[in-house]
Amino acid sequence: MSKVVLITGASRGIGRATARLLGARGWTVGVNYQHNEPAAAETAAQVGRAGGHARVLHGDVASEADVIAMFDALEHAYGRVDALVNNAGIVAPSSTLAEMSAERLKRMFDVNVYGAFLCAREAARRMSKDRGGEGGAIVNVSSAASRLGSPGEYVDYAASKGAIDTLTIGLAKELGPQGVRVNAVRPGLIDTEIHASGGRPDRAAVLGAQTPLGRPGSADEVAEAIVWLLSDAASYVTGALIDVSGGR
Repeated sequence: MSKVVLITGASRGIGRATARLLGARGWTVGVNYQHNEPAAAETAAQVGRAGGHARVLHGDVASEADVIAMFDALEHAYGRVDALVNNAGIVAPSSTLAEMSAERLKRMFDVNVYGAFLCAREAARRMSKDRGGEGGAIVNVSSAASRLGSPGEYVDYAASKGAIDTLTIGLAKELGPQGVRVNAVRPGLIDTEIHASGGRPDRAAVLGAQTPLGRPGSADEVAEAIVWLLSDAASYVTGALIDVSGGR
């Protein structure tokens, strides 16, 4: 029986690339989206073409009811959930903190922190051996911004990813005895649509050229790290923060 994974924010970018790669490894993928159903359906189709199975799941990770419903849907359909890729996240236009509205800050932390914690909590409840689970793996998608701070761009986003790093370290220690490994990847300048949503569609290309590797990364390159962390090949890896940032 194939393993079952929930990928939040799987309609584009790193989430889609990870779904596609897991499909090629024979996984069953829960493809979560919030706004763009056609894009999520395309991700599911790519999973199928790669050799896996997919189920499209609508939900806002910042809604507890939505998060619970997504996990319930996967468990009802497939009997279990083996892994979580905590990928859903937002960024906002470049700004100093002094210029940020309270509404922006609240939505940033609702999605990137509260939402990630809700998803990790549900995974912990369902995978932990002392709760009747069979163990599993969680990969949180953080960012190199967590250690760079993103001054003058989005310190709110950077700080939200700092929380994800700390969640990864602490939860790995909590869940290790329960058979659940928890790790994070910290992508750098990756060529995805998220830069356009922050108002700078050329950001990855321009700044990527300044990295030691001299280019931006691809979503597929980040997906390779995520899929390795989910796999049995990483069976003794937990609490790790893996930079996929071209040396930045």
